[in-house]
Amino acid sequence: MLQAASKVVTMSKPIKKIGLFLLLIIVLPIIFLTYREFSSLNEDEQILEKIYKNQLDVIIFSVNQYSEDVVRSWSFRFQSIIENSPSTKTNFNKNLNSFFEENTVIQSMFISDSSLTINKTFIKSANKIALEKNNWEIKQVLDNNKKLISRLYKYKSSGFTKLEPLNSMNIKGTQVLVFVLDDRRLCGLVFDPQDFVNDILSAKIQSVAREELAIAVFDSVKNVNVYSTERGELDFQQSKHLWLLPDYSLGIALRGASIDTLVRDRTYTNMVLIAGLAVLMMVVTLYGYRNIRKEVELAQIKSDFVSNVSHELRTPLALISMFAETLAMGRAKTEEKQSEYYNIIQQETERLSKIVNKILSFSKIESGKWKYHFVKADLNSVIEKIYCNYKFHLQNNGFEFRFEPINGPLESSFDPEAVSEAVINLIDNAVKYCSEKKKIVIKTGKQQENLFVDVEDSGVGISREDQQKIFDKFYRVTTGNVHNTKGTGLGLALVKHIVDAHKGKIELTSQPGKGSIFRLIFPIEKTN
Repeated sequence: MLQAASKVVTMSKPIKKIGLFLLLIIVLPIIFLTYREFSSLNEDEQILEKIYKNQLDVIIFSVNQYSEDVVRSWSFRFQSIIENSPSTKTNFNKNLNSFFEENTVIQSMFISDSSLTINKTFIKSANKIALEKNNWEIKQVLDNNKKLISRLYKYKSSGFTKLEPLNSMNIKGTQVLVFVLDDRRLCGLVFDPQDFVNDILSAKIQSVAREELAIAVFDSVKNVNVYSTERGELDFQQSKHLWLLPDYSLGIALRGASIDTLVRDRTYTNMVLIAGLAVLMMVVTLYGYRNIRKEVELAQIKSDFVSNVSHELRTPLALISMFAETLAMGRAKTEEKQSEYYNIIQQETERLSKIVNKILSFSKIESGKWKYHFVKADLNSVIEKIYCNYKFHLQNNGFEFRFEPINGPLESSFDPEAVSEAVINLIDNAVKYCSEKKKIVIKTGKQQENLFVDVEDSGVGISREDQQKIFDKFYRVTTGNVHNTKGTGLGLALVKHIVDAHKGKIELTSQPGKGSIFRLIFPIEKTN
């Protein structure tokens, strides 16, 4: 039944403070880390994007520089052939043919005067070089780029020879590059840009791409890929025009993920780690809080236990002392009074003995010294003996006390003394917390492979919330009028320990104001 009341208000204040403190320990760092992570997201994106952009600029510059170095080597070789070849046509053609064979990308080369009216074009054809004077297509290209060519002559006059791509739409599928040879002559190279990319730039692109990057060269006018290190479409993070191929662009992308995806993946990973840390901290804190709360409650309950036991011991001792003194001084004049005082002394002595025995029993349980002696016995016989011992006393105190056993023996292996102790504790609680209707009924029976004992009363009842705690040591209900009833708070704890030792269980059916039914269930044929 119910145990002695604890002071909830006094106990709840420190628990609330501890809970609030632990909550702040968790919440504040998590809020700070989350805010810091989100606030740094854009900053990280900008920093990484800047670093990535600079890296891509370096790669694009490297490819462009390589292509210019290749073309400049062509121009130096062509200039050398023009200036250093012997005057005979045969040797000149021989050197020029050798140059074409070494550089298969080049389709033709030309020399034009400064006025752009006369040009000589050397065209690769099978195993010989064809000379064509005043090629109309070359003349059209030069005429369309007069301003650019004029700037090249100015650069040459300043001592700087520059290679420059011309708009060569008149000669489809080709790219024209020109440079100034001297004050009177302009030289040019005509080549296929697709062949240039696939035969010349592909090796360089592969070397800079490695395993981290995907690089592609595409015709930005026709929007067609010319060369790519990857199959399929690429989502370029950056692209720029090639210096010597104005209609072609170089695009670069990270393999596997974009810069935004990498930053957001990192942020997502960090947030998952923060969430995991928060959950772990919550679990640890909750565990710590529950243990602290339990210790605080236990300390308060122990304090109440000491107070209750002191009162429980003081009351019978005071009565015994008072009536013993009365008898010793001869103040009880009649035999009837003397007999009454002797009965009171005897009752209080028995009450005092029960309290002391209960405390000693609990002490043995706590220290592990309680020994159970399992023997084969009849549960009906054990309960009937208890009924006979208590019947006269309870009926004299106005209780309706009944024993309703099942027909036939209920034999099993258990400790009769321990089971008796458990049932007696339930009877004592039923007496202690009785209502105006004084009724106690004990029943025995068989439930599947188990034996059971029911102790039913018509007392004050127990709320659903308190039903989960009443078997804890020292616990007493904190509401209602039941806290006025004194007790040690150990009775039901002893009952639970005895039932657990028998590998059994306790079932409780109770409602406030409607009494309670405690059912002790013991397995049949339980051996030691």
